[in-house]
Amino acid sequence: MARLKVTQTRSKIGGKHMHRETLRTLGLKRIGDIVVKEDSPQVRGMVRTVAHLVTVEEVD
Repeated sequence: MARLKVTQTRSKIGGKHMHRETLRTLGLKRIGDIVVKEDSPQVRGMVRTVAHLVTVEEVD
């Protein structure tokens, strides 16, 4: 199964509460943090919510 490498590139300061919570749920705490998640519709939805704060790469 494919995996997604999610990197936080922008700050959550000044962002909406749901965006901050989504970053926390993904496991991202600060700029430069990287997490690898299994590719699923739930993770894709979270990434889409905070797409302006993160970059995403597909990893095998």
